[in-house]
Amino acid sequence: MTDLMRPEAEIAATQPVEEPERLATSVIWLYCLPTMGIGVTGLLFSMYLMKYSTDVLLIAPATMGVIFGVSRFWDAVSDPMVGYMSDLTRSSMGRRRVWMLASALPVGIGIFGLWSPPESLGPVAIVVWMVVALLLYETASTAFFVPHGALGVELTPNYHERTRLFGYRHLLTAFGLIAGLGVFQWVSSAEDIRTAAFWMSIICGGGVAGLIFYSSLRLRERPDYQGRGGTAFKATFTDVVRNPHARVLLFVYGIETFGVASIAMLVPYVTEYGFGAKEITVPLIASYFVPQFALTPMWIALSRRFGKKPLWLGAMIVTMLAFAGFFFLPERVTVWLFLLAGLLGFAGGCGAVVAPSINADIVDWDEMQTGERKEGAYLALWNFVRKAAGGLTAVLTGFALSLANFEPNVEQTDEVKLVIRVLFSIVPATCYLIGAIVFARFAFNEKEHAEVRRLLDEREARNDRDLSS
Repeated sequence: MTDLMRPEAEIAATQPVEEPERLATSVIWLYCLPTMGIGVTGLLFSMYLMKYSTDVLLIAPATMGVIFGVSRFWDAVSDPMVGYMSDLTRSSMGRRRVWMLASALPVGIGIFGLWSPPESLGPVAIVVWMVVALLLYETASTAFFVPHGALGVELTPNYHERTRLFGYRHLLTAFGLIAGLGVFQWVSSAEDIRTAAFWMSIICGGGVAGLIFYSSLRLRERPDYQGRGGTAFKATFTDVVRNPHARVLLFVYGIETFGVASIAMLVPYVTEYGFGAKEITVPLIASYFVPQFALTPMWIALSRRFGKKPLWLGAMIVTMLAFAGFFFLPERVTVWLFLLAGLLGFAGGCGAVVAPSINADIVDWDEMQTGERKEGAYLALWNFVRKAAGGLTAVLTGFALSLANFEPNVEQTDEVKLVIRVLFSIVPATCYLIGAIVFARFAFNEKEHAEVRRLLDEREARNDRDLSS
């Protein structure tokens, strides 16, 4: 067995990899621009679409949960296909940007469709409309997110520079999310919510499409990565599943995403029906967002000092404790409500910075084993797990509320309030506990990655010599 094909456990770090130059700030901005725009609509999607559908469009919670479930089933097909085809794409623009460019207009149309169903639609027709709009939006989002995430992995091979790139993507996304909070406040408190949602969908849909279009045209890709994807569909994703580091990371990322989805989707229900204070929704979300994004530079620095794994593991434990704390709060607004939200934001920022950086590192491990660059396949499964976790929250929330006899826009029974509290606290706390136990097994640190990069550089140098001889 050659050095290039040795299992990771047998690798011993012998010499460091020469660090390339830092990514230019202009490249980081170009890469992050679309995610800033999607931050606005993404917050509305995860935080308000469920409640907008049940309280304004008057779609039954269980029905809306099924609609989300249908979209997740479609993701099980579309995400892997886009990832696989993106890896193999050849074009003058590269293998990623052409997909991003093609997704721009459909993403904008999907945003419009989700928030602007005609008022003349009957109960059945509006359900059909939402299914079609959601499938269009999710398909177009996949065509953007998977290649865009894969492009981020390719922009730099450096262990810490990747943390910097994804950290500042997370930080810059804050601008979009903060704007999203303002848009949420405007739409949800409007006298005519449907009219406000209509104008929001036009402005935000057009804005997101424009940012994706601009970024796709201005960014550049590595031409030597074209055509280096997996040679067969089944074998490509078999390689991902066989990667021991990927298996752990995908499971843990699903847990973390489930927790974030719980925060966004259930907060409007918690504040209005759990604490009887709808007006604290935006301040509560702000108390979560501010520490999450403001402390991004701290997580970048601490990952260098303590390592990515210990940092994220500690953050998961803190998140678990914070979620559990919500269950014991009284049914009135207290300072503890905001302190726990801030603690969730503090810990959640770590995963948002470190997790995509670790995922980029394990793609290099896969290349060492297979000789292929399958960023698209890895990001496809990554993206699917993210959507599936959010969809699971939607399905669970919808059916649980329906079974508890939830009725919109009225005082809820004690049974409904208990269901909301359990969904918001006990369920995600348990999942984070399981995730922390599993992640403790993760074994791919900076030394192992340095050795992988050394072996890859040696192989690339040999290939260059063979081509020139």
